[in-house]
Amino acid sequence: MDCSSYKLYHVHDHDSRTLLETYYSGDPDMAFKEDTLIYPMEKLHNTLSMGHMAGEILIDISAGPLVHHLYSACEVFQEIILMRPTEKCIMEIMKWHDDRTGAFCWGHVAKHVTDLEGKSEECEAKEMKLKSAITHIVKFDPEIESLTHLIGVLQADCIISYGFLDVVCKDQEDYKRNLRKILNILKPGGHLILYGALNTSYYTVEGHKFHVLSYNEHFASNALLAEGMTILQCEVTPRKSESHHLTDYDGRLFITACKQE
Repeated sequence: MDCSSYKLYHVHDHDSRTLLETYYSGDPDMAFKEDTLIYPMEKLHNTLSMGHMAGEILIDISAGPLVHHLYSACEVFQEIILMRPTEKCIMEIMKWHDDRTGAFCWGHVAKHVTDLEGKSEECEAKEMKLKSAITHIVKFDPEIESLTHLIGVLQADCIISYGFLDVVCKDQEDYKRNLRKILNILKPGGHLILYGALNTSYYTVEGHKFHVLSYNEHFASNALLAEGMTILQCEVTPRKSESHHLTDYDGRLFITACKQE
């Protein structure tokens, strides 16, 4: 699919609150609950519970004002740095982070994660712990060549990327270039956790279609291998949502990989 057919997220932007209410809300009738909320939260919880990933610094390079996939991470990493490509996205996160009036409520996520941890009574404490762990929220232009000067640290112990490469990359070569930039700020021996949507071309916000790069799990795996990464896990889960008029992905991708020392 020619990306010129649709808008580009980091160029044209969209209303962050509408995105959250459409794809990530706690509404029982929200169509994407299993795919966009339950799946990433449970995958990260299960992965981090194994005890193989730890360290001081986690950098999250994700699309949109999303934090739901980080609730388990604050139990493992001391400091979390968020990198986002648009001002609207950062403003939406800051409302939540600073407890401002009108902030999007992620309480449904905190409850689910504390239930997974067997600590359902600590829902409020989990929310506070994640907010305390987030030390920086950084804006960056996906077109820049290096991310190092933006984060104020040398390299991360772990990087999580949720949907970022899918929506900012115009083609597969662009995906490889941006993946390389991300991996340059990951220390040797560090881990990458990658979420993606497979075989898709667009998602819809307020009636506008936004470009998503179409690829499959073999392409993503090969791109990582080409950068010297060791793949620890590559899992594909078929789509459960029926709302094909909003976005056309086939399934969800979850990859964990380690940077060779």
